[in-house]
Amino acid sequence: QVQLVESGGGLVQPGGSLRLSCAASGFTFSSYAMSWYRQAPGKERELVATIPSRGGSTNYAGSVQGRFTISRADAQNTVYLQMNSLKPEDTAVYYCNAMRAGWTRRYDYWGQGTQVTVSS
Repeated sequence: QVQLVESGGGLVQPGGSLRLSCAASGFTFSSYAMSWYRQAPGKERELVATIPSRGGSTNYAGSVQGRFTISRADAQNTVYLQMNSLKPEDTAVYYCNAMRAGWTRRYDYWGQGTQVTVSS
């Protein structure tokens, strides 16, 4: 059974930091690209950051470039999102995603989300 479980969200003041974690199970974690998405109230879900499988360059949305860092620990089946210099506009539910492109189909798994609120 595939599971992605996010943790680490919460309430933080502007300028503060949070570290999100996503623990994966039920699939070959190292074979999947891992991403963080977010969805703010009334807005569409947007891609925040991606880290490919087995090394490679990470990619970030322009709005978080230089403030957020995605990383992965394949031995622990976990992906992280370090968020620094948080702004009120970073407030959203953050979702972990695992993706692998197979020969005939795409495999996509999602976590349940964790709330991040940036407010004074």
